[in-house]
Amino acid sequence: MRFHLGLISAVLFLMLSCMPISEAQETTFKIATIAPEGSQWMVDLKAAGKEIATRTAGRVKLKLYGGGIMGADKKVLRKIRIGQLQGGAFVTIGLAERYRDIVLYGLPMAFQTQAEVDYVRERMDPVLIKGLEEAGYVSFGFAGGGFARLMGAEPITDISALQGRKVWVPEGDPISYKAMESMQLSPVVLPITDVLTGLQTGLLEFVASPPVAAVVMQWYTKVKYVTTQPFAYTAGLLVIDKRAFSRISETDQLIVREILTSVYALFEQRNRRDNREAEAALRSNGLQFVGVDPLLVPSWRETTAVSNRKMAEKGVFSLELLDELLGHIADFHASAGADQAALNSTE
Repeated sequence: MRFHLGLISAVLFLMLSCMPISEAQETTFKIATIAPEGSQWMVDLKAAGKEIATRTAGRVKLKLYGGGIMGADKKVLRKIRIGQLQGGAFVTIGLAERYRDIVLYGLPMAFQTQAEVDYVRERMDPVLIKGLEEAGYVSFGFAGGGFARLMGAEPITDISALQGRKVWVPEGDPISYKAMESMQLSPVVLPITDVLTGLQTGLLEFVASPPVAAVVMQWYTKVKYVTTQPFAYTAGLLVIDKRAFSRISETDQLIVREILTSVYALFEQRNRRDNREAEAALRSNGLQFVGVDPLLVPSWRETTAVSNRKMAEKGVFSLELLDELLGHIADFHASAGADQAALNSTE
């Protein structure tokens, strides 16, 4: 009997040793996000986690850390690098230190309308997602966050009125910093988690934000005016460390990709609706939307375009991909029969 028990134990040991790690044990991807607990984003991500666990028979699970409790982007990336986390939800600039070209969609004043964005993203999303994976991160698509607009306690109809004023720049965003410097502004670098405090204490006077972010992060409570001119297009994405992702079976990888890609496609559509509703909420809360002199906009765009190109020439991001992006925008406007209403819409 002892012989038979020993033989059975040895056989079981060999069988388990030969199994792929993803079948021999559970894998939990710990993922950080600044999305507040209870927000619809967190609700949807948790639902996606449950679906992943169900469809992989518990082999793969998501554990979400919301509300920024894991820190700002730099801290999250460091925790991913050492294995404390396996992934995170970022705005694009948050991943720039790992993949420089991920910043292209957010270049100041590169886009003016949603129609431009849609045309370019159809052609360049696969390029950027591939580049991100080559840099070591698996992504599941972009979720557009809408256009950031300047918000503050005073109306701004001319950029010269901002000269010397304290304008927020996200931590790790040298591109916006240089663009604001080129317009003789006074950028103040802070992580996104500190912006509300900055507005409360006077450390910041103005922020550039899409309406929905201003509502979710409560920034709208400290501003009175919103400038209608788009400053920059914003987008976010969720990434998982490629090394961690490769440890699960190919079947489970496909399941995770399918579910999270579907969730981010949902976010893409919902964010457009949410921005419209958030703008209405800002108006109902007494915020005033002010336009700018359209004759001044071309000079602003020219100034930021020069700044963007200088950054590319210095290697901050790819000059080749910058030219590709600008070429797509030019092609879009050159297309015959372009819908003029769409050309002028930021939705």
